Amino acid sequence: MLLPLLSLSALWGFVLNLTMGDAQSLLRANTLYRTLGVTSTDLGLQLQAERVRSAETLTTRKLTSVLSAQRARTDRSATDFKLAVMEAGGSVGDDLRLPLDTLQSALGRLGAIRADIDGGLGSRLAGLNEYNRILDAIFTLYDHLVSVSDLTIFQQASSLQAMGMAREYIAREHALIIGALADRRLTAPEVSAFTEYAASRKFLHARGLAGLDVTLRRPYEQVFATEPFQTFATMEARIIKTGSPPPTAEGWTEAVDQLTSRLDQLGSSSAGVLATRTSEAATSTIVKISVAGGVGLIAVLASIIISVRFGRRLAGELAGLRSAAIELSQSRLPDIVERLRRGEEVDVRKEARAIRVHGSAEITDVARAFGSVQRTAVTAAVGQAAMRRGVGQVFLNLARRKQGLLHRQLSLLDAMQRRTHDPDRLEELFRLDHLTTRMRRHAESLMILSGSAPGRAWRKPVPVIDIVRAAIAEIEDYTRVSVEGMPVAAVDGTAAADLTHLVAELVENATIYSPPDTTVQVRGDLVSNGYVIEVEDRGLGLSVAEYSAFNTRMAAPPEFDLADSDRLGLFVVAKLAERYGIKVLLRASPFGGTTAIVLVPRSMVTEQAALEAGDVDGKADLPSRTRKKALAVVTSGTHAGLPRRVRQANLVPQLKESPPLGQERAPEQEPREQEPPPERSPDEVRDLFSAFQRGTQRAREEASEEGP
Repeated sequence: MLLPLLSLSALWGFVLNLTMGDAQSLLRANTLYRTLGVTSTDLGLQLQAERVRSAETLTTRKLTSVLSAQRARTDRSATDFKLAVMEAGGSVGDDLRLPLDTLQSALGRLGAIRADIDGGLGSRLAGLNEYNRILDAIFTLYDHLVSVSDLTIFQQASSLQAMGMAREYIAREHALIIGALADRRLTAPEVSAFTEYAASRKFLHARGLAGLDVTLRRPYEQVFATEPFQTFATMEARIIKTGSPPPTAEGWTEAVDQLTSRLDQLGSSSAGVLATRTSEAATSTIVKISVAGGVGLIAVLASIIISVRFGRRLAGELAGLRSAAIELSQSRLPDIVERLRRGEEVDVRKEARAIRVHGSAEITDVARAFGSVQRTAVTAAVGQAAMRRGVGQVFLNLARRKQGLLHRQLSLLDAMQRRTHDPDRLEELFRLDHLTTRMRRHAESLMILSGSAPGRAWRKPVPVIDIVRAAIAEIEDYTRVSVEGMPVAAVDGTAAADLTHLVAELVENATIYSPPDTTVQVRGDLVSNGYVIEVEDRGLGLSVAEYSAFNTRMAAPPEFDLADSDRLGLFVVAKLAERYGIKVLLRASPFGGTTAIVLVPRSMVTEQAALEAGDVDGKADLPSRTRKKALAVVTSGTHAGLPRRVRQANLVPQLKESPPLGQERAPEQEPREQEPPPERSPDEVRDLFSAFQRGTQRAREEASEEGP
């Protein structure tokens, strides 16, 4: 109901503004006529008179008192015009600024024009043309003064403007002939100019008479039928034909003076008639506006009163509906969603109760629609929660089955390693063991995504260095990872497996998103708030917006979305960090890559001064298998961290090849800055892995005695 009311008010205001604009335009035209129109007309007459006197001076080269007196009258008229411009004030719009500035600039040149005339500079025609330019600026201003919306008045004003311009061309002819009568000759340029003036005068008279109505045209027709105009027209034609001035000045001057006097009186009276019409049209328009505006205002007020009465009742009904909708959207639905997230059961029929409101049929229909939306939303939320639980249960079941198979596979690999003494076979079994360990980590990721926790845990604290080494051992490209010196400390055994998983995900992410020929740096430090582990790569890095988005997800991980699977590793990191209160921050590295900062809280950290970071005796609380693989990462050997084979190492001395006579095999040397450690023989490798197997067996026995 408000929209029609606003539309009616806008329409009434538009019509009122439109009609008021017409009235203001007419009133403005009347004001401009009384100020600029009257004074500019007098200024034009004075300039025309001064031009005639200047033509005589340009011919005789003598300054007369008549010219000086005329110049004084012209100056007074120019002053009156400037005062009229100030009096017009707000009626002078932007459309008049340019012609007014042009006219005032032309009037500013009047002093220089007079100085050239007094000094005898320039020709007679050139001096007269300077005055013509000033008068052209006045008539340009006249054209802009005729700006009324009434088409009839505009047409009559334009026609009177044409008659006035024709009067100016008569004055130009008169000034040119007066100068020529002084020396009894007309130059060829002056004859051409006179002919042009006469043609323009005839055209303007014809156009003006065609546009004037009967009342304004009849006086001009009477003037054109009088003897002065006939005499002027005859002498004008003779001058054009012969190219010489009239024989006597008296006949020409008398005819022109009588004609211009009558034309000036007629122009003044016609302008007065047109001004009266303009004023009457403005008054009539204002009366019509008052009547139409009053009736429209009454209609608008009546519509407002009726709309307010209906609006109050509708507002009350809508207020009840709004309260019910707000309660639904801000209280009931969020509470249901939160309960579903906690895993509680929700009765759709009970929770999606109908919204009760009173009012018109439309309001009750809207309430029923809201109730339908509520039932749909609750049903969808319950279904989505059930689907999420089902997906999580599927993840959990698959992860547990996979984990069981992987444990069996690891046991088989242990048995095969104990029975194998071939270095090549041991290397392949070690790679398979490493691949199985990575698969176990991915299975644990599925359990984390499902909302469960992996089953690995230890009672005693686990050294941080062992956790870092175990994390590096669980990634594919572990040979690119460099571990710097880390202060001795340990982490609560219940969180050791999850912290290992968290660091492994970050290190693997660093190796994947950095060039294969670069190194990933891992370092740690014991700080006042806990223990800091930093993982730094030399990749391309991320943008500021991406860092901000990832850090927000790390601080408050959202619900897992099946459609968003591009960053599963970071999502697992966020869930693990949230579980133990660990803070994870990603930021740009000074080397161009990314630095991941892991802050383990002080409550989970235990300082152990007696614990050595490089202890390899198998007595630490990290499982023996994990510790064995972690230590293998930092041993020398092949590119995968495995022992190298030595050619002919297992042969007896008699079967080994001897170098040619006179030649001795020089030991291979590498650059001094990277000397490799001595390679182990197959027997040493077998003994080393046998030691690993014994350590594994001893750790299993200890774990079975202590329990998880």
